[in-house]
Amino acid sequence: MKTEMQSRSRAFIVAAAVVALLTFGSIAGAARADALDAARQAGQVGERADGMVGAVGSVPAAVAQSVAAINAQRLATYRDIAQKAGTPLEAVEAEAGRRLIAATPSGQFVFDAGGQWRKK
Repeated sequence: MKTEMQSRSRAFIVAAAVVALLTFGSIAGAARADALDAARQAGQVGERADGMVGAVGSVPAAVAQSVAAINAQRLATYRDIAQKAGTPLEAVEAEAGRRLIAATPSGQFVFDAGGQWRKK
């Protein structure tokens, strides 16, 4: 019983932390967020199932740099969440990816389970 309660508690902590990440954003700087939004609108980047942003095809160097910076920030946040919740990093990444893909507006790209970029 204690193990089940601990698992539920960890799942709740992970979900709450991911929601906070998505709601308040841990992306460093509004300019970077604006650049990401512009790249999403242009179809240059999309969300991946591992909670990271991915380049859709070849992209300008500035977009690639933004993707790398955003992914570094996300990974640091996911590691922090996993450590505090006592849960595997992969579980945090998967939950973030699921929520980010669900929140992606129609017409933007997501990386599907088949390993292909598709418009949502």
